Amino acid sequence: MTMFRAAACAVLLFATAARAEVTELRITKQPGIIYLAPIVMEQQKLVEKEAAKLGLKLETRFITFGGGGAATDALLSGNVDVVTTGASNMLLLWDRTKGQVKGLAGSSATPMWLVSNNPAVKTVRDFTEKDRIAVPTVKISSQAIILQIAARKLYGDADFAHFDAMTVTLGHPDAQAALTNASGSLTGHFSGAPYQAAEAATPGVHVVTTSTDILGQPFSNAVYFAAQKFHDANPTVIKAFMAAAKAASEFIAANPREACELYLRATGEKTPVDVLLQQIGDPKTSFSTAPFGMGLVASHMADTKVLRTRPAGWRDFFFAEAAELPGN
Repeated sequence: MTMFRAAACAVLLFATAARAEVTELRITKQPGIIYLAPIVMEQQKLVEKEAAKLGLKLETRFITFGGGGAATDALLSGNVDVVTTGASNMLLLWDRTKGQVKGLAGSSATPMWLVSNNPAVKTVRDFTEKDRIAVPTVKISSQAIILQIAARKLYGDADFAHFDAMTVTLGHPDAQAALTNASGSLTGHFSGAPYQAAEAATPGVHVVTTSTDILGQPFSNAVYFAAQKFHDANPTVIKAFMAAAKAASEFIAANPREACELYLRATGEKTPVDVLLQQIGDPKTSFSTAPFGMGLVASHMADTKVLRTRPAGWRDFFFAEAAELPGN
């Protein structure tokens, strides 16, 4: 084979590989300001812009799910490409697929509030079998896992599932409506912004505890993750997505009001922009792509046998692109 033919073949192979990458990237999101970063990506077409810089024409489709369970089912069935949801869902898939699903980056680390309309519930210990606490997905959502961590601290390792029977699966908007309805059956909701602030402002509803109080550190309650097969087959798309995730994070930090306005425009929610601005301005809130609290949650899930494999560290269940991020 001549040098010319070899070079031509190399060009052909490169072109074939480039054409083999997807032309549409399907990304999930969920209700709540926790998902501000993917909303900014969607509204400003950041993935498309970053892909264009790399010579790739790419469209995106953002699909809203009510909870992480449905989003991860969609990933497994091949109906979406990148999931944005809680780290516990990602960890479960990483474990069950023997490492064929991994994290790309963090999306947000926002304190989550556990609120109640039961005046007898002053602390998390006061919840009883008569209470019903809404979480996005029972047993496996970030909120459900954090309740288990709280139970271990209160009742010991053997009773880590103490609150599980009290939890019900319900999306945040529906849970807010049920909790603030005097005739509703819910007495608690482990929520996220902006729903938690609206609930706490409702007469008769109060904050019991927060994720930060329970964990003692920031926690990325939304992370991006994908299947290894998709990641490996679409390196340019992944590179564009990672650059867009970083750009979204930087945009929120530099333009918080505009980011909140984009959120309201995309969701149609009626929360006043100044209320949202106050919430994302909380010093404990971050939209960094660094994933926080991953090791802590992974250790809990391994301790309780939810994970069959105990990761040595958080980088075990993230792709190499995240390795240099200052996560934990």
